[in-house]
Amino acid sequence: MENLSPRAGELEAIETASRDEISALQLERMKWSLMHAYENSPFYNKRFDEAGVHPSDLKTLSDLAKFPFTTKKDLRDTYPFGMFAVPREKLVRIHASSGTTGKPTVVGYTARDIDTWASLVARSIRASGGRAGDLVHIAYGYGLFTGGLGAHYGAEKLGCTVVPVSGGMTERQVALIQDFKPRIIMVTPSYMLSILDEFRRQGLDPRESSLAVGIFGAEPWTNAMREEIERAFDMHAVDIYGLSEVMGPGVASECVESKDGLHIWEDHFYPEIIDPVTGAALPDGEIGELVFTTLTKEGLPIIRYRTRDLTRLLPGTVRSMRRMEKVTGRSDDMMILRGVNVFPTQIEEQILKCRGLAPHFQIELTRSGRMDDMTVHVECTLGAADETARNVSARELTHHIKSVVGVSTKVIVHPPGGVARSEGKAKRIVDNRPKE
Repeated sequence: MENLSPRAGELEAIETASRDEISALQLERMKWSLMHAYENSPFYNKRFDEAGVHPSDLKTLSDLAKFPFTTKKDLRDTYPFGMFAVPREKLVRIHASSGTTGKPTVVGYTARDIDTWASLVARSIRASGGRAGDLVHIAYGYGLFTGGLGAHYGAEKLGCTVVPVSGGMTERQVALIQDFKPRIIMVTPSYMLSILDEFRRQGLDPRESSLAVGIFGAEPWTNAMREEIERAFDMHAVDIYGLSEVMGPGVASECVESKDGLHIWEDHFYPEIIDPVTGAALPDGEIGELVFTTLTKEGLPIIRYRTRDLTRLLPGTVRSMRRMEKVTGRSDDMMILRGVNVFPTQIEEQILKCRGLAPHFQIELTRSGRMDDMTVHVECTLGAADETARNVSARELTHHIKSVVGVSTKVIVHPPGGVARSEGKAKRIVDNRPKE
């Protein structure tokens, strides 16, 4: 893989500013954001009054802990436009979640918000090794999902040439990569594995492709997955983080020269880590739930938003801004089996240890009596498809999960292509337990 470290003078001044400079800017912007939310969003006006706090109570950054949390339920309860802090006609774009687990969460952007978002995605692409003039293949979904258009505007802002493929039609994806020769691909990591399968199905060597950088987000993925993709494509695999409620992709990004966690763009987003049970703030370095406050958003300011993502905050390295460790899972994705906390990423890590298994999997939860049971559906590689090899792989994975994760599970190894694929975010858990 080529060395993609930035040259002197390529970084924005804020990326190498001192912590004192960053904190001073955050405090100034946080005061504005709290007042903007209080004065212009009926939701926040009521919520702050109920909590007995006023924006003027913020004297230091630590005073933010006095203010109430915002949750996904708040966005659903105010559906569709009840949390906006500008008149609806001042918004230039609306995005929304899929709403598969209830009412969708709706977010809106002013023209300035869109420009800020594009600038931060551009910063993220540059941190990942992208440069003006690069051809960028965007296979995130377009439409109401923030991934496609967020990546699109950011790549254009950086001065790249965009191929807006969106998700799906995997055979066509590979054909366009072969014909157009993009240097960068932006896609979910699980769908990148489907693209890898298609390369191999067509008899193409993915290491001979033009791809030098993959910018992957929208779902948790492991360092073992990074190694798998980097080895297969001879490319850099870099993590980008975001969520629509806070902005979309580009809230934080790994830097290609270190790949040691995602630098949070703290000039626009203030991070906290809390105990997911008590809500108490935790110090940097401790694992807990990630909480964000937006510092510059006009259309939908978000104060202390509980992301449900589990991580920890670390000091900056190649940038001054703090890093968040790769998200290991979500508090609402955590499975508790016989008293053991289990995350899909833990299962993924064990699958990637098994040479006879492909990295496509799905976890099925069932219940027998009063106990929950877990079945891992995974598929074999082409070279390990006979029944004997599949049985060996099943025993190997069962052993790894028991010895490392600490739970007993049933493993079913399907033939190649036997596990459902995703063209966007992977659906890792299928809950077939009876509803209470």
